[in-house]
Amino acid sequence: MLRALFVLFVAALPLAAQDRPLTRIAFGSCSDQDKPLPIFDKIADLKPQLYLAMGDNIYADLIREKGLDEMGSMRKKYEILGALPGWQRLEKTCPILATWDDHDYGKNDMGVEYPNKDESQQIFLDFFKEPKDSPRRTQKGIYQSIVIGPEGKHVQIILLDMRYHRSKLKKGDRPIPGTRTLPYIPQTDANATMLGAEQWKWLEAQLKQPAELRLLVSSIQVVSEEHPYEKWTNIPAEREKLYKLIRDTKAGGVIVLSGDRHLAEISMDTKAIGYPLYDITSSGLNQGTKEWRGPTEPNKHRIGVMAHGDNFGFMTIDWSGMTPKISMQVRDAEGEIVVKETLPLDLLTPGAAGIVDLPHKPREGAISPRDAIKKVGQKVTIEMRVQATGQPKTGTRLFLNSEKDFRSELNFTVVLNAAARKGKWEKATGETFKDKVIRVTGTVSEFRGTAQIEVNDEKQIEIVE
Repeated sequence: MLRALFVLFVAALPLAAQDRPLTRIAFGSCSDQDKPLPIFDKIADLKPQLYLAMGDNIYADLIREKGLDEMGSMRKKYEILGALPGWQRLEKTCPILATWDDHDYGKNDMGVEYPNKDESQQIFLDFFKEPKDSPRRTQKGIYQSIVIGPEGKHVQIILLDMRYHRSKLKKGDRPIPGTRTLPYIPQTDANATMLGAEQWKWLEAQLKQPAELRLLVSSIQVVSEEHPYEKWTNIPAEREKLYKLIRDTKAGGVIVLSGDRHLAEISMDTKAIGYPLYDITSSGLNQGTKEWRGPTEPNKHRIGVMAHGDNFGFMTIDWSGMTPKISMQVRDAEGEIVVKETLPLDLLTPGAAGIVDLPHKPREGAISPRDAIKKVGQKVTIEMRVQATGQPKTGTRLFLNSEKDFRSELNFTVVLNAAARKGKWEKATGETFKDKVIRVTGTVSEFRGTAQIEVNDEKQIEIVE
């Protein structure tokens, strides 16, 4: 059955007739085949219906296999990946769709200038069992699109090729502080391209296809723009072209999935395409940066935390209600959620940009409630918007929650006890704090699995917005 489904997937046939809609999708990037990859078992444990391999699926350009030429070494590295028990288990669990990034394309950060890209393309397609008569065997580049699910629950997967046609990037002349690496600076040549003319034409046709949800898989980040590495704003006009294309085609339901960075985060831009554009970055499967030295990398579009360490992405789609709900998650090497954002699908509709409520960004000296969750036993200052409140029928305690659903694993609770509700907060109710931003100082504790700060003194808490 799985093999039959796989053939349907790679043949790029719309699976609208499939009775069961997609509800669980896993995705990831950056897996060095020569290092342990136990994370594949964690992905398989969640029983995804589909896995999206988003690039750097092997590291072909690191140490060449002894006695082999460049392409022979690449084939050998795919063989190593394919022989891993975790990978074999994942293949048996669900169909796999894939695109590449630089390290499985052939050379670090290369694009159109890589000389062996045609042979590399066939090796890639061989490993991912692409049929011999597939259009991907003859086209220039490995881009692909497929629509999955029954009528009214279509999920479109759009796999971009960010390497084959991409123009050579432009480097600055001063190294990134603390490194010898030269940063990429904006390429302003009018002829510079990310996708190439044929892929752009193809993408326009795909965005005009009917679908409720569209997962646009880009091996590099689309929304994040402040770091000095590979991203769509290396060629600014091309990112604006992408945004304009989504606007002009009135394609709803677009969410970007990206990799490459060896870190994980969710970025969101309300102004790009006429509704909130989310970019979920998951990287890497065994290449995640274990620890971040210095200040957190700037990203004005980031929601919540920037996660370190090995990770994978997971998305659930709840089609049961009047409005489907999307849960976007990044999970760590143990399968635990470290970053999460949930939204109604109808938010991703042209014209909805004005109604999204952006998460509050703490001012200097405070952290977010999601950062505070993992600081049990530590004294911190947090800033959060109160999304929900509660008060027991007996007693005077008041509960202020960071999530609308207080049962959410990402909820953080501020508890005002009887001692705190004297003086200034004596007459406070849930409505006093609902939808307000509060600043709270105290020691993080845990009660029945929920992180909290218990406020004992009125001075520990203030309303700041």
